[in-house]
Amino acid sequence: MHQYTRLAWAGLLTLTASLAQAGVGLKEITGLQGDGPVTVYYPSSAADQPLQRGPFHLQLAWQGAPVAGNGRLVVVSHGSGGNPWVYSDLARSLVAAGFVVAMPEHAGDNAKDPSKPGPDSWKKRPAEVSRAIDAIAKDAALAPLLSLDRVGMYGMSAGGHTALSLAGGRWSPALFKQHCETNIADDFATCVGLFTELKGNFLDGVKKTVALGVIRQRYDDTTWYTHDEPRIAAVVSGVPAAADFDMASLARPRVPLALITAGKDLWLVPRFHSDRVTEACAGHCTVLAALPDAGHGALLSPQPALAQMSDLAVRLLGDPPGFDRGQMHTVDTKIVRYFEQHLQVPAPLQAKAP
Repeated sequence: MHQYTRLAWAGLLTLTASLAQAGVGLKEITGLQGDGPVTVYYPSSAADQPLQRGPFHLQLAWQGAPVAGNGRLVVVSHGSGGNPWVYSDLARSLVAAGFVVAMPEHAGDNAKDPSKPGPDSWKKRPAEVSRAIDAIAKDAALAPLLSLDRVGMYGMSAGGHTALSLAGGRWSPALFKQHCETNIADDFATCVGLFTELKGNFLDGVKKTVALGVIRQRYDDTTWYTHDEPRIAAVVSGVPAAADFDMASLARPRVPLALITAGKDLWLVPRFHSDRVTEACAGHCTVLAALPDAGHGALLSPQPALAQMSDLAVRLLGDPPGFDRGQMHTVDTKIVRYFEQHLQVPAPLQAKAP
């Protein structure tokens, strides 16, 4: 083997080995234009240490020195009322393969401030993703280690809605209103969230009437909302909110699009959401994982502190009886491989996810 070829391969093998042994760095960078912080997971030379974030016991290298990975960024868009910690298992798998992972905090729809979920947040989220990429591009430590011409996008639930927008979909608040007018009883949690639920008693009629009155007042906007972000080159959308999309706009996604579905999702009933997307883009998108026994919260890992939640939240986010949460590591690995393939990660740098 030529001397220079041997040296190049030796360098690549050393880098791959360092990724396997390094810690998972964690830091927050300031968001742009008044956005909240962007939480960043990345390959680090520092060792993981116990780290407490709310009720979560994590092993991460807080503000550890970054090291070169595979040069690619994946942005993760959290669900309604979400935080960066319930996606840390996925982030760890991505970092083990060399990716940097950025999680913007979506205004008015996060764990610290859940005041404006639904269409009010959905209008803002895609631009918040773009600004998170811009914030990474300005970071003196991380930017030199990345090529931002091909960025991956993962989103779950409301974040899945954001992901569909960035895959080229268009949606309208008026379609959300129309969906709820037609399907309020069968998709009540989508239309109302955690505020209340139908219980099969005499109050259900009042609840539906009040909910529809609010929805009709707030969501009569017929504007088509879209967002163009040319740096995003591959999208994975998990259990997405999707009833308000023009399905024709998702028939041929702008970039490679993969879906993860949960057959027992009680929050975003599949036949109104993920099933409609997979039918619309059949032949032009990928069902990366179909989980027939999974509920809406299957993609949250580690799980949120269910004991601290309302009974309704536990029913919507908890695992259905018989669901095997152990399979979710395999789902994370599929996500990693999908991004490696479509973000054109150089083959010698594809360190295996743990």
